Amino acid sequence: MEPRTKPNILYLHCHDAGRYVQPYGHAIQTPHIQKLAEQGVMFRQAFSAAPTCSPSRAALVTGQWPHCNGMLGLAHRGFALRDYSQHIVHPLRRAGYTTAIAGFQHVAPWATRDCIGYDEFLTEDEGFETITSAAEQFLGRRHDKPFFLSVGYVAPHRREEDFHTLFEPDDDRYVRPPDPLPDTEETRKDMAMYKASVRSTDTCMGRVLAALDRKGLADNTLVICTTDHGIPFPGMKCTLTDHGIGVMQIMRGPGGFSGGKVVDAMVSQIDLYPTICDLLRIETPSWVQGRSMMPLIDGTETEINDAVFAEITFHAAYEPARCVRTTRWKYIRRLDDRTRVVLSNFDDGPSKEFWYRNGWADQAAAAEMLFDLVLDPHERCNVIERADLQETAAEMRNRLDTWMRETNDPLLDGPVPAPPGATITDADDYSPRHGWPAYLQERRDGC
Repeated sequence: MEPRTKPNILYLHCHDAGRYVQPYGHAIQTPHIQKLAEQGVMFRQAFSAAPTCSPSRAALVTGQWPHCNGMLGLAHRGFALRDYSQHIVHPLRRAGYTTAIAGFQHVAPWATRDCIGYDEFLTEDEGFETITSAAEQFLGRRHDKPFFLSVGYVAPHRREEDFHTLFEPDDDRYVRPPDPLPDTEETRKDMAMYKASVRSTDTCMGRVLAALDRKGLADNTLVICTTDHGIPFPGMKCTLTDHGIGVMQIMRGPGGFSGGKVVDAMVSQIDLYPTICDLLRIETPSWVQGRSMMPLIDGTETEINDAVFAEITFHAAYEPARCVRTTRWKYIRRLDDRTRVVLSNFDDGPSKEFWYRNGWADQAAAAEMLFDLVLDPHERCNVIERADLQETAAEMRNRLDTWMRETNDPLLDGPVPAPPGATITDADDYSPRHGWPAYLQERRDGC
């Protein structure tokens, strides 16, 4: 098949997967994502712009930080992009692309999703089979124009306290919990269910990639396989540590995205937008704040970012925080007066309840944190007060301050109000869904 001047783009994404997939070294069966990495380019140090759902996704599709594109909280709770014409589908449509989406997007409520600007919405629900079949059917069509196809899976997001899955979980006796959590019966069972959900997602992604191959489109399609943020366990998703903002990012296709290469340079998901523009040789819009990754691919540069940033403003509850990360250091600043963990910003589940029963709610939340990512890669030891690191702390503070000023962060003017009508959970609640479950409320009241 003759390649087109402009390649197709398949944006293949899931929810809450972090880097907990096979090619990043985890004992999790994702053979199709593994094969994609072996054929393409894997970015080992890729980061989301936020460890929360809609802000992260909005940053990727606009090339802007969440506080610049307006998505400071969750779309289904009342937050929105300031300007939906800045979504990447618009310059692609102007460049002659057909744009379509199957499944999850989370930058607009389902009822008003037309505002995004896709030519076609292929699904009316977000089930595994519905999404996968719709994507297969779209790819099986005759395509007279290049296409941008978004295929988004809700999994491995939790469903209530459980997970979306097509498979029975592995024997939890032989499962390792995620790194921040202790090895207990509760955390092993929880992780076994997560692994089954990721395996299910990988299976469906494999069907989509197979459909691309059957139609002879693989050689002329840029595949972007990623997720929005860290996995839905306490101390991970909704935190600004690498457990929250570290994401898988695997790309395969024309322009040098081939050969099983591994890139260790730090990249942010806001860098995807200008990379696509660069690859397609279309003008990068003036609002885009990311940097093209093409110099990393063609070998002209070994680094495009000497630092990456990330942020939280709202998730279920208000919890304003910002961070800057270099190859050696992570600096996190909380921007409210709260001194305890905001439990309601963490998804319910057995691991969360285990931590809660063992005193998690009593742990202090520092206003400032500095972590040495070489000697303390899990970011457990806050060294912000160490006398010998005060110069480093000052430099990292200055980096964050400069970024906030240059990007007109609304937090510089004080607390950020939620938009009218938004649903905001009380920061003192346990759950993002229902305040305090009765069985935990009784324990809380008795303490």
